Amino acid sequence: MNKLPPNQADHFYSRFKACTAALLISSLGVSTSAQAQPKISSITNRASYSYSDPSGQTFSSFTNQLQQGLIDPLGRITGCAGEVLSSYSGFSVSVYEADASGVELGALVPLTGTELPDVPNNGIAAGLDPNRQNSNPYFLGANSDGRYNFLLDDARGQLAIGKRYILVITPPQSSIYSQRRVRLTITARNGRQVSYNATSLDGKALSTTTGATSIEGQLTIQDAEQVGLSLAAIDVDASVCQAQAIQIIKTGDRSNAAPGDTVLYRLSIRNLASAPVSNLTITDLLPLGFRFRENSAKAEFQNTSIPVTASSNGSTITFTLPSVTLPANTGAQTPVVNIAYAATLTPDAIRGTGQNRALVQGTRSDNQDIVRDGPALHRLRVRNGLLTDCGTIIGRVFEDKNFDGEQQPGEPGIPNAVVFLDDGNRITTDQNGLFSVANVLAGYRTGVLDLSSVPGYTLAPNQKFHERNSQSRLVHLAPGSLVRMNFAVTPAQREAGK
Repeated sequence: MNKLPPNQADHFYSRFKACTAALLISSLGVSTSAQAQPKISSITNRASYSYSDPSGQTFSSFTNQLQQGLIDPLGRITGCAGEVLSSYSGFSVSVYEADASGVELGALVPLTGTELPDVPNNGIAAGLDPNRQNSNPYFLGANSDGRYNFLLDDARGQLAIGKRYILVITPPQSSIYSQRRVRLTITARNGRQVSYNATSLDGKALSTTTGATSIEGQLTIQDAEQVGLSLAAIDVDASVCQAQAIQIIKTGDRSNAAPGDTVLYRLSIRNLASAPVSNLTITDLLPLGFRFRENSAKAEFQNTSIPVTASSNGSTITFTLPSVTLPANTGAQTPVVNIAYAATLTPDAIRGTGQNRALVQGTRSDNQDIVRDGPALHRLRVRNGLLTDCGTIIGRVFEDKNFDGEQQPGEPGIPNAVVFLDDGNRITTDQNGLFSVANVLAGYRTGVLDLSSVPGYTLAPNQKFHERNSQSRLVHLAPGSLVRMNFAVTPAQREAGK
């Protein structure tokens, strides 16, 4: 029987004894153009033998040398365009169980502990660099190059069909980058062949080369007895980009205005991404009653006037800056594009909110992703000035003799009747039963007749409009309009006798 030298056998066994059928999750970087280079380790294996025949002669020799190359795939965190980040301090990578919905985090996956360098015969499997202890989460240090790895243990059922995990890359709190989440699902298994699906949970592409947000793949669990390392490598690309890549701020030259006034607005756009942004398009939605002043738009960049194209479609204004490319954010004061334009308030403005919304979008130059921000809100308090959108309510309390709800000749008005409006106003009718209220806010208004103010009378039954068989009235008062609110009553004795 062939035997390994004791020192080689102990090293071989202790390094790989607990790694049986494990899974290495790797390569969450920004783009396929920046794949982490695999680390290749060589294992040299040579066996000796000896044999004694019946005559007492002893024969001994060595087998041929077997050299096995083991590929250790590693994941790597990179920037949006595959660039190595300036610092990985505070970054962490974790593997979670997926909850029943498949999109929310469950518990952290309990990984089998490892060690590196390996201590022989202590019952702890040999680990892999850089996550030597197979920690979950794994924290990257300040001197890290962005690489990480995890081992899932098949003996613990972590490669079973249907198992779902969520791989989470978490930047430090002060980072400009956003968290990434990728769901990994074991979809099929045929012997040592395992199929999986990787899906981005934030809608961003897993690869900037293809733009795909979901990929299908296959991995192979190697034979521990032949190779000494039972690992299956799953290689998933994803991006780690800025949480906010571009910013828009909207300001005005005043806090309040009246119809007829002209307001000056300014839009400021700043690039927060690590790459230049071009193809800038700004959309501004003006509130009711605001009218864009043609040819009023001006733009400047780095203290220099630049061309800007402005087009309006109703209350929507679109600005384009074809010649501007915002430079990458380097952490210093980044240049800002400013757009200024004018809008005039029409009488309709007093019926609007005075609030408008601005949005911006552009294109990153490194990966051609569309970046957006907004809406940036600005609210202007609109004063009535010389105009008003208030209306007037007129009405009458009268004795209805034919029960049609309308006053006919010979149907007298009821003086001193009291009507309460929904805004708290108390109105008393004149000697002819008439009343009117000016400067009432437009909208749906309600009036209620106080029956105690008309002793000896009760509500007259309306035989034509059943909704008027009530002591309240609902009217819709349009801005600046006039609306009628009548109340019909009848003597209580007549109602009782009919």
